[in-house]
Amino acid sequence: MKDKFYNYIQQLQDTITFKLEAIDGKAKFQEDLWKRPEGGGGRTRVIENGNVFEKGGVNISAVHGALPKSMQAYFGVKDADFFACGLSLVLHPKNPMVPTVHANWRYFEMYPSTALRAGSEKEIIDQWFGGGQDLTPYYLFHEDAKHFHQTCKTACDKHNPEFYPKYKSRCDEYFYNAHRNEARGIGGLFFDYCKANDEMTMENWYNFVTEVGDSFLEAYVPIIEKRKDLPYTQEQRNWQEIRRGRYVEFNLVHDKGTLFGLKTNGRIESILMSLPPHVQWVYDHHPEKGSDEEKLIDVLQNPRDWI
Repeated sequence: MKDKFYNYIQQLQDTITFKLEAIDGKAKFQEDLWKRPEGGGGRTRVIENGNVFEKGGVNISAVHGALPKSMQAYFGVKDADFFACGLSLVLHPKNPMVPTVHANWRYFEMYPSTALRAGSEKEIIDQWFGGGQDLTPYYLFHEDAKHFHQTCKTACDKHNPEFYPKYKSRCDEYFYNAHRNEARGIGGLFFDYCKANDEMTMENWYNFVTEVGDSFLEAYVPIIEKRKDLPYTQEQRNWQEIRRGRYVEFNLVHDKGTLFGLKTNGRIESILMSLPPHVQWVYDHHPEKGSDEEKLIDVLQNPRDWI
């Protein structure tokens, strides 16, 4: 399964970066191959200063080795080894009318460390999939929100009609800046610890996760193409940078993927690829009453059903 999924995310990275370069028309992804001293490595691809994308990254990694003590405590295990691979992407467009997007699809295995030290066959003691995709607009276009969520729902419904409402709700709960009492964006899907059970085999989970991965471009590209050439003011750009600050706060304070990477000696440049290049933190900022900016805040404080 780990080889099968790693092959999938390698191909998906190629598909996504090729399409995004075509949309941007100027900037190209810079590729950076790296190795992790403890085992494994990755292929980071970053795009900057383009016509459409101010900064973005589409990264894959496959790392393995002894599970760090901090993560052993988190998972409630002792002396375990692990393998983890995934694709993670974040895109920060230049135009504030185009939303930022994030997506991640990942797979994890855990083994007894003694089996590995003895050179015997790896016994998988736990394995699961995780991932999702979510949208962070700066100006709210309802038809864009509905399109993104409908694409997510269509992918989910092919596997289980209960998946979309469940993983949409989890996304609203997870991507939430509790210290601000507001969501990071308008959500999408978030799922984790997808393990074999009476209803779903690991093969079933693989099919579901890759279905969602394959739906990403369909969910996001039409929104880019519709909004990337809209006019905007410096004031709207300032608002975008203030909201980007909230994005940074979530990633550094709450995001489990960022924290996992930092605690497992992950590659810092790849982990912090998600941070936008231009951000503002304005003291005690509040948008004007009745403005488009205030309407966005209202939605972020009161997550809604878009379908």
